[in-house]
Amino acid sequence: MSGTIRISLRAGERVYVNGAVIQVDRKTRLEFLNNVVFLLESHVMQPEMATTPMRRLYFSVQKMLIDPSQGFSARQEFYRHYLELLPEHEGKDTADELASIHALVNMGRNFEALKRIRRLYEAEDAASCADAAAEAGQRTQKPQRKRRPRRPAGDKIKGAA
Repeated sequence: MSGTIRISLRAGERVYVNGAVIQVDRKTRLEFLNNVVFLLESHVMQPEMATTPMRRLYFSVQKMLIDPSQGFSARQEFYRHYLELLPEHEGKDTADELASIHALVNMGRNFEALKRIRRLYEAEDAASCADAAAEAGQRTQKPQRKRRPRRPAGDKIKGAA
């Protein structure tokens, strides 16, 4: 990042700046005049929300930003999750995007990597919904019983008076 960056925070909101957590007590506007790595609280994923492969990838990159002292272990975790995702995305459009995310992390551009991973959530969610719907359809399909044809309203049943 280069140039001036301005962000506005509401009272009680937090921002993670170069590994430090800053919380403001009133509406505030911050202006970063030099290169800085920051993460807004609204983009921070809690550990229990990292439930899908793409979200686990996001969480590992997030850890590199929030706690630089844990950078090595978080980077190892990122590579593990990245390698788990590769076979699933081979030959798809998302494979190129994953490769660019990998390159960004290798260059230390973790904030940009997070933005790209967030864009892949939608594709992952759509794929998991389609898989769930297909699985549910297979489970709930029951053999249809044959129905007898209806009699026209004017027909009388034999033996009825």
